[in-house]
Amino acid sequence: MCTHTPKCPSAISPDREAAQVVAAHPEQGWSLLCNALVLFDDTGELLPDGQIITPHRPLAAVTA
Repeated sequence: MCTHTPKCPSAISPDREAAQVVAAHPEQGWSLLCNALVLFDDTGELLPDGQIITPHRPLAAVTA
């Protein structure tokens, strides 16, 4: 799906979120990347095969 040079990382590679955005829908909270990954604003992901990656946003520092 990627026609960029150099090629974007595949949807199964660890750096998959570095692929370029081909469709952005910030009003709905998601973007489609050129590797067919759907990236959500909460950092969750939907892989092309339907696998779900749960949000992995860093937790805020806990203070006492």
